[in-house]
Amino acid sequence: MAVYTEVGDTELEAFLAEYDIGRAESFKGIAEGVENSNYLLTTTKGQYIVTLYEKRVDPRDLPFFLGLMDHLAARGITCPQPIHGRDGNALRSLAGKPAAITSFLHGMWPRRTTVGHCAPVGEALAGLHLAGQDFSLRRPNALSVAGWRPLWEGCRREIDAPLDRELGAEIEFFEANWPRDLPAGVIHADLFNDNVFFLQDRLSGLIDFYFACNDLLAYDVAICLNAWCFEIDNSFNATKARALLQGYERVRKLGDDEKRALPLLARGAALRFLLTRLYDWVHTPPNALVKRKDPQEYLAKLRFHRGVTSLSDYGL
Repeated sequence: MAVYTEVGDTELEAFLAEYDIGRAESFKGIAEGVENSNYLLTTTKGQYIVTLYEKRVDPRDLPFFLGLMDHLAARGITCPQPIHGRDGNALRSLAGKPAAITSFLHGMWPRRTTVGHCAPVGEALAGLHLAGQDFSLRRPNALSVAGWRPLWEGCRREIDAPLDRELGAEIEFFEANWPRDLPAGVIHADLFNDNVFFLQDRLSGLIDFYFACNDLLAYDVAICLNAWCFEIDNSFNATKARALLQGYERVRKLGDDEKRALPLLARGAALRFLLTRLYDWVHTPPNALVKRKDPQEYLAKLRFHRGVTSLSDYGL
C-alpha cells in the first residue's frame, strides 16, 4: 500500500456515484507498502478500501486478482471482497488509473511475529491453496525466475561489485536448477505479516492479492518461511518454522518432493524479494508517500538458506 496518485473531491464523488455504498465522509491515504495507491474510505454505509493500480500492475491482470478474491470469499476464505457497482462491474477508472473498491477487514497485522502467529498462517495458506484449486482463470508468476535477471540488470549500476557478482551467480544457479514438476496452483505469493490480520490472537483475514498467480504451492510456503520465521537480527527461528509447517500440513500435506525442495525454494524466494526491494530502493520516486523496505534483510536470509544442509534446519 502507498499513495502515488492524489484523488480530487469531484473525481471521488463521480466515482462513488457508480456504487450503492453511500456518500463519502472521509478519504485518507494509506502509506504502507510500495505497489498501489490505497485509501481508507468511510461512507454513510461503512468502511472500504479504494485501490488505484499503479504502473507495476498490468491492467490485464486485474480480472484475475478481483475474480480470485470473489472466488476465495465464496469458499470461506476471509479476504477483501470486491464491491461491484450498479452495472455489475468491480473494475473502473479513478484519477486516470484503473481502480476498485473492496470491503474493509477488521484486525491488525502483527508488528512483531511470534510462534503463536505461525500455525494459523500455515493453516490459512493451505486453505487458500485448496480453495483456489477450481479457480478458472490463470496468471503466470511474472516475478518467478525469468523475471529476476531484468530486475538485477536494472540495479547493477547502483550496487557494489561483490554484491553484483553474488546476485549474478544466484540467478544463474536458479535458471539452471529451478524445479518444474512440483504441485502447482493458485498462490498468494506475498503473504507477509502486513498482509495478515489478527483480532485477539485469532487470524481474521488475508489481504493484498495483487501478486497472486499460478505457481508451485511449496514456493508459497517458502515465501512464508522467509516472511514469518526470521528474527529481527535475521537469525532463523526453527520453532516458528515448525509451527508454520505443522499448521499448513493440518490442512494440506506436503509431498516428500516438496519438502526436499524447500531449501532451494526458500533461497529462491529470498532472492526474489531481495531483487524487488533493491529495484524499488533504486527506482521509487523521492516524492512518493511510501515506505521503502530494506533489501539487506533478504541478502542475509538468502545466505542462510544457501547454507542449509538438512530439513531439520526448517523444523522438519
